[in-house]
Amino acid sequence: MVVLRTVGLGFVAMVLSMTPAPAAETPQALSLAVGAALENKAEAIGTAQAFDPGVAQGSYVKGQLRVATGRFDLDLVDASGRHLRRLADGARGTVEFQFMAETPDDRLIVTGREPGTYALTLDRLVTRADQLPAAPTYLSPTIAGVAETVAAGKATDGFWAMVEAQGTPLVEAGEDGRKIVTFLGRGAQRNIRLFGAPSGDHEELQQLAGSHIWFKSFDVPDGTRLSYQLAFDVPDVPGTARDRRIAILATAKADPLNRHPWPAKASDAYNQDSVLELEGAPPQPWLAENGNPTGTLKTLSIESEVLGNRRDITIYRPAGFDPARKDTILLFVFDADQYLERVPVPRMLDNMIAAGAVPPVVAVFVANPDRAARARELPANPAFADFMAVELYPLVVKETGVAVSAARTVLAGSSYGGLAAATVAMRHPEVFGNVLSMSGSFWWSPPGTPEDRREHVAGLIAAGGVLPLRFFLAAGLFETGAHGTAGILDTSRHLRDVLQAKGIPVTYRDYAGGHDYLVWQGVLPDGLIALFGGDRP
Repeated sequence: MVVLRTVGLGFVAMVLSMTPAPAAETPQALSLAVGAALENKAEAIGTAQAFDPGVAQGSYVKGQLRVATGRFDLDLVDASGRHLRRLADGARGTVEFQFMAETPDDRLIVTGREPGTYALTLDRLVTRADQLPAAPTYLSPTIAGVAETVAAGKATDGFWAMVEAQGTPLVEAGEDGRKIVTFLGRGAQRNIRLFGAPSGDHEELQQLAGSHIWFKSFDVPDGTRLSYQLAFDVPDVPGTARDRRIAILATAKADPLNRHPWPAKASDAYNQDSVLELEGAPPQPWLAENGNPTGTLKTLSIESEVLGNRRDITIYRPAGFDPARKDTILLFVFDADQYLERVPVPRMLDNMIAAGAVPPVVAVFVANPDRAARARELPANPAFADFMAVELYPLVVKETGVAVSAARTVLAGSSYGGLAAATVAMRHPEVFGNVLSMSGSFWWSPPGTPEDRREHVAGLIAAGGVLPLRFFLAAGLFETGAHGTAGILDTSRHLRDVLQAKGIPVTYRDYAGGHDYLVWQGVLPDGLIALFGGDRP
């Protein structure tokens, strides 16, 4: 580094003020080259020195003001002394600064706020001609290759032929056994959004410059399973961030290039998802129609005095049902519509019971009166817990003749339903002895809860006694938090730790997926087997 001592050259006294000096008082400028440190000294308050960085208009400049003693201001002015920008205010020690040159003759002015010494250095200069975006990098080798094809002015017909032949998403080898998954789209005018991305967010696909290829790549575990939709040309609607986020539902539909729609038959693509299942995804062996003896379903309507509303419940009885069997499991499942239709739990139970994976199961599917009631009842509502224990449970016993101990009764649910499974059992452990929570909303706490007391269920468990309960908890690796808040994954793991510390039995499993019924249709039987497989008590 070149060091030039310029003490005594061109100093002009200026009155110390937050307002820069007028043009007439601008001192003669010293040339300041990149990499050269100019040391200087202010012997009195207001002593100023000008420096000429010699940069063209539009150049990016980065540097340092290193103050050894005293305090200094650093300002950017034009050739006439007109103030453009303050870069350092009463600086001590080392201050980094950067600016874009607004005129061809910008100057730097260092003014003493207190007498002392300093050094001024330019570390970097990038002219406008050199301000080029970094060359794009691609996680997917295939996308990197087609980018070269497009850059060479060649057509992408071969790429699309390959995609149509093998279907989407593209799956390529990553590092350490992981996979690179690339979601693709074409035909959009403005944007394509990915609903159900491994990031847990509504990701935007990127358009490959010079082409009609839209893509987004992710590095994921080999065991990934997820369902997703693509939303083409999502409208930008006025309103809140939530309003704009919900607008994705206006165009979200199954991926037209994906070979695995879910469900296989649907009224239209907007009511259908697309499936990604990698080779390492855990098996879901209980879904198929295997010709096993089938149970029966009966739907009843129940009026609740506690809640002041009416709802349907559907009771599943297994083939060859014998209410006198003492090993029968009594299973309550929230969100009945989803777990009777989207997730075929009755067929799954038929298969599991026939295979001897679990003892006979009587299942009660509890419907929500409406969406508003779900949001009101399931998140830790004591009245709903009382309904379950005092009104619904006796009705089921009367209807089925099954009278089992709490140790053979289990509450199961996902999301808010997983939260309800825990809080209902915690309020009435004398009735419900097992909790099967799938991606439970354990981030939830009552409105007004202080920041340091969030995670309502974990707090209750930690502060209370040892409950006679057993837990099966599951969460998706993609269910992480956002904007500094804990997500389902972190809060489920934390609840596991609290339960273990309290001495309450808990089985916990991660799944390489998100907030997804496609995942939960495997979690539910896993949980039943973990709690009751081998006829555990």
